[in-house]
Amino acid sequence: MRFVKKNWKLFLLGVFIAVASCGFTSKEFNDPNKDKLLVDLINYVLEKGHYAPKDINDDFSQHVYENFIESLDPIKRYFLASDLEEFAAYELLIDDQIKAKDFTFFDLVLSRYIERSALVRTFYSEILEVPFDFDLSESISTDYQEAVYPNTPLELKERWRKQLKYSTLSNYYDLIQDKEKAQEKLLDTAASNKELLIETLAMSDQDMEAKARATTKTALDESYEFTDDLERKDYFALFLNAIVGEFDPHTNYFAPPDRDRFDLRMSGKLEGIGARLQKKSDYITIVEVISGGPVWRGDHLEVGDAILKVQQEDETEPVSVVGMRVNDAVKLIKGPKGTKVTLTIKRVDGSIDEETIERDVVELEETYAKSTIIDRDGKRFGMIHLPAFYFDMKDYQERNAATDVQVEIQALKQAGIEGLVLDLRGNGGGSLRTAVDIAGLFIKEGPVVQVASSGAKKEVLKDRDASIEWEGPLVILMNELSASASEILAAAMQDYKRAIILGSSQSYGKGTVQNMVDLNQWLRNNDMGDMGALKLTTQKFYRVTGGSTQLEGVKSDVVMPDRYSYIEIGERDYENPLPYDKISAAEFELWSGYIDYETTIEQSIQRMSQNAQVTLIDENALWIKQSQDQTEISLNIKAYQSEMSARQKESERFEKIKSYDNHLDYRSLDTDLSKMEQDTTLREKRKRWHESLAKDVYLEEAINILLDLETNNIRPRKVAKINH
Repeated sequence: MRFVKKNWKLFLLGVFIAVASCGFTSKEFNDPNKDKLLVDLINYVLEKGHYAPKDINDDFSQHVYENFIESLDPIKRYFLASDLEEFAAYELLIDDQIKAKDFTFFDLVLSRYIERSALVRTFYSEILEVPFDFDLSESISTDYQEAVYPNTPLELKERWRKQLKYSTLSNYYDLIQDKEKAQEKLLDTAASNKELLIETLAMSDQDMEAKARATTKTALDESYEFTDDLERKDYFALFLNAIVGEFDPHTNYFAPPDRDRFDLRMSGKLEGIGARLQKKSDYITIVEVISGGPVWRGDHLEVGDAILKVQQEDETEPVSVVGMRVNDAVKLIKGPKGTKVTLTIKRVDGSIDEETIERDVVELEETYAKSTIIDRDGKRFGMIHLPAFYFDMKDYQERNAATDVQVEIQALKQAGIEGLVLDLRGNGGGSLRTAVDIAGLFIKEGPVVQVASSGAKKEVLKDRDASIEWEGPLVILMNELSASASEILAAAMQDYKRAIILGSSQSYGKGTVQNMVDLNQWLRNNDMGDMGALKLTTQKFYRVTGGSTQLEGVKSDVVMPDRYSYIEIGERDYENPLPYDKISAAEFELWSGYIDYETTIEQSIQRMSQNAQVTLIDENALWIKQSQDQTEISLNIKAYQSEMSARQKESERFEKIKSYDNHLDYRSLDTDLSKMEQDTTLREKRKRWHESLAKDVYLEEAINILLDLETNNIRPRKVAKINH
């Protein structure tokens, strides 16, 4: 990352000189309000360091206005239409207020939010005192984007009545399901907790409805307990993110506690369930399952699942996390190693499940590169799974993804492989230097990626080592979650025609790099406490052919559908991503090892068009999208049960996806086998990994492509020099 670091150090030096000249010290700053100092610091760093700084004008103001209100009230169940009319007076004034460090708009919106929140608090208890009639024919719309703000407190109360009825209906349905399961379990003579089962069976419909309401009320009470602990500074951090987020989706302000959590996550060692969470609309959603963690080991959750409730092992009632801040939800879900937590999950297909997970320390070892040997019809192939482009921030040579991949390739070559698969699915990126170094393992010296900084001449990052670690056939697997450095590596291998890219129609589309700035380093004699940090976008990546990976991502040579094919999940689905653009191409030489590169791709596409498993996966992905698009939900119990039953029946049709067998044989390298003799946990992890690979149709096709590349690789091809 030498080139990137050079530019970054120059930027820091420039900002330091500029900030120092402005005299940002607590003694010189007349206003004691820390918020004003924060705005000054952030504005200056953004202006001097962001890749594409924006004019803070009326258009900017309008977007900050919308984003801040939405961040406080995303599903329109607090503010009234009259509130919005009052707020609208500031819609085009926020830019002026930011420059003047005037927080009138923020103070007005926050005070009104607190006022409306107190109003809601007075009547949700009243609503939940009366039993719900689930025999009535009424429904609720969950399309909150299209919803309008209620005109009166009475209309607001009616909106809450439906929302509370919906939550209670979900709880009521769960209790009905529990009662049905209790009946089945009692028939089992070996069943434990028979007293509890009998108690569950004895519950009447009225009892279950009352318990469901009580659960809903408890969840809201506890949610208010969390919000009662929030201070002005917590809401101001939200306001700051509405401002900085307007520059691009990856520029964020981190208040001190958030920065600490970010640093912990970047260290690669997490304690808890082993999943990364993000709030989407009103739900705490799984955005990444960490390899080696409890969730991964137990196959409990997958990306897209939403957590509805959290129950500690020493508590009798679960806590609803619907509508809760993600940080607060994380506090509930995390816990000491060895303790258990039960999560109520809404699957991506809409079904509801419970998962009990034993918390643990997520071992970093399992997030490193790992490989396996694949046998097929007497031929031997290798696969390397790379979950991230990691490196030691203190010493690059200590351990990094490129060195580890090289070691894995050497071991696989010694095992006699004839082709290699590099799996970048779900790899969100990391160190740019490791991506360049890994590319160098497959090509002779040459450009890998171009980097542009704001106002600076582009730089071409090259592999300068003429040696090649792997000269044989190469396939790269990727999906919609392959981002950043993954896209750099895949794009380079595609442009060189060195590898065939197999996966989703396109990757994530994140063609930018961010750096973390500690805001405290710009202050002298600071007595206002920790200012937090700013993560901002400083550079943009470009392929060697000149096109950006931003928004466009990398388009697979052979497209195969997956569960995320129809879900909005990439960079292009944000509201304000940086645009796609192009620069001039670098000079490079195409790979000379393949003869019928295009023919091999055509053969694979033809196979995929006739593959029944691929067709079923595509149908499943479309069904998941259609399920998510169903925003009108019946509040009638019979209609609700019918809908849930239909979803369950439809989901059973796709169970064959999980039972697929690609008839490939897997075995670990000798070095791993010796480790597994001493580490039973590692042995179990490898066993589970091989079991999942045995059901992987994408890997099966990757091996087919390697066979085709080997068959078509008869004579060397003349090198073609490319210089646009």
